Amino acid sequence: MTATAPSGPGGSGTDVRLAGISKRYGAFTAVHPLDLSVPAGSFFALLGASGCGKTTTLRMIAGLETPTTGSVVLAGRDVTALPPYKRPVNTVFQSYALFPHLDIHENVAFGLRRRGVKSVRKRVGEMLDLVQLGDLARRRPHELSGGQQQRVAVARALINHPQVLLLDEPLGALDLKLRRQMQLELKRIQTEVGITFVHVTHDQEEAMTMADTVAVMNAGRVEQLGAPADLYETPRTTFVANFLGTSNLITADVLDASGDDLVLRAADGKLALPAARCQVPARPGSKVLVGIRPEKIALTHADDAGTVPEGRNRLRGRISSASFIGVSTQYLVDSPVAAGGSGLSVYAQNVDRDPRLVPGAEVLLHWNPGHGFGLDAAQRIEAGTDVDLGEAPS
Repeated sequence: MTATAPSGPGGSGTDVRLAGISKRYGAFTAVHPLDLSVPAGSFFALLGASGCGKTTTLRMIAGLETPTTGSVVLAGRDVTALPPYKRPVNTVFQSYALFPHLDIHENVAFGLRRRGVKSVRKRVGEMLDLVQLGDLARRRPHELSGGQQQRVAVARALINHPQVLLLDEPLGALDLKLRRQMQLELKRIQTEVGITFVHVTHDQEEAMTMADTVAVMNAGRVEQLGAPADLYETPRTTFVANFLGTSNLITADVLDASGDDLVLRAADGKLALPAARCQVPARPGSKVLVGIRPEKIALTHADDAGTVPEGRNRLRGRISSASFIGVSTQYLVDSPVAAGGSGLSVYAQNVDRDPRLVPGAEVLLHWNPGHGFGLDAAQRIEAGTDVDLGEAPS
């Protein structure tokens, strides 16, 4: 697959280009042949579950793994045969590997001193100010929080002015609140320094919060590449639809494909879908999967069905469960049209919540046809893949 990200906000041209790169371990293929271009100055994320090949791809860029086929080109220079220390990259791992016997200033200065740089005070001070730790320069690593240690690791990697900074699950050891804070911090740092970041993660929110471009990997291949909003709004496969959040997938028959909108039948109801939002050719008699995100569906009690405006897609169902989670209530609605038979999910904001919307209630689900998307009905329905934050990277 050839995947080229749009130019990043911090630069032009290409910093990382993988040409036909692959990695096999005996009979097992961890990464299938892949062409990938990452523009200079962009924040690029490789996103996927454990075992998808994302960390192997990162390690081939870093020089920690030798590709089975293909080449790694950094800033126009083929570095495939170069050892890691001769490549213009630095890597930040989940384990920060700070030296416990050195204070923060000396941890950050270590790379400069190893290269024989005599005067390091100014450069170290500037780097600690960048990560907002200037006043903690003389503390030891054990005296810092996890988030502060992570920023020290980033400062130590950046002080050598790498062409590309590689981040391998750098937030994986942090708790959820600190993780979200550090997502914003990393994005701020990348924007300020303007260099290319390539970030590996299994966390969908993390990738969508920080990255300009996300490559979703599955079984050693890039399933889809694009801006986070594009991946979320117009997924091309059932895997992407359910890996980036949750999608309701509805099996429907195509009745008419002659206009701008497809006319579909799902059970006894008719649905509309903009033809431009369908990822497969549709013709009368064929089947498609209609996707709709849970937060884009409105839920109305069956007694008030007459109040639903014309022009909206409609399906009837019965609430099987309701979970109050503070900002919203998550409903599961039994419906015969749900692909996979697991029901339809609806996320409703807790504003003027209808007290009749309880398990057992008959309801009408309705949504704007333009908010849906169409996928190939022959695809295997991928289960939702919200990965536990403690899962090991791959």
